Amino acid sequence: MREVTAKGRTVESAVESALAQLKTTKNQAEIIVVDKGKKGFLGFGFRAAVVTVKRLNNSVEQAKEFLLDVCEKMGVMADITVEQEGKNITYQITGQKIAILIGKRGQTLNSLQYVTQLVINRESDQYYHVQLNAEGYRERRKEALIQLAERIAQKAARTGKEISLEPMPSEERKIIHAALVSFKEVKTYSTGENRNRHIVIAPYHIK
Repeated sequence: MREVTAKGRTVESAVESALAQLKTTKNQAEIIVVDKGKKGFLGFGFRAAVVTVKRLNNSVEQAKEFLLDVCEKMGVMADITVEQEGKNITYQITGQKIAILIGKRGQTLNSLQYVTQLVINRESDQYYHVQLNAEGYRERRKEALIQLAERIAQKAARTGKEISLEPMPSEERKIIHAALVSFKEVKTYSTGENRNRHIVIAPYHIK
């Protein structure tokens, strides 16, 4: 919903009603006074004020509404807060049944993150990088990836054989690379295309 026509005893009350229905604020809306109304006298001649309020295009808020709609359709009662640092947008999702949004090894969350990035950049005049975080999943996943990287690196160094990890999104591959940058006995590189792109951890003697 991007436009609402509302009535009130005053213009101000009509505007407040419209903003509440749109779940937005004055600085994110265009307000058109259709009728200023009339106070009347002793209950006679009263006419309600009428306003039309249009929500301005706000890609960040639109993406949030998209996420809330998806959550509702998935049966997840969620609250979403937005953290913005320049062009980096993080949507923090909390609520019940959040495991449904995360999926196995974060696959559902990663897919939803990809779609949300498409939504936010569809009509935006600048490019945003989106991250979805659900109940601290990203922090837990990062720690698990670091532990995995160290364990596999030790195995690769011990056996002298390169080891391929499962396909991961780019941000998770970056965590693996960064975790092993100071591990002198192995090297890491990415291979594969699109969703099959994955990291290989190899001893330095393997070319």
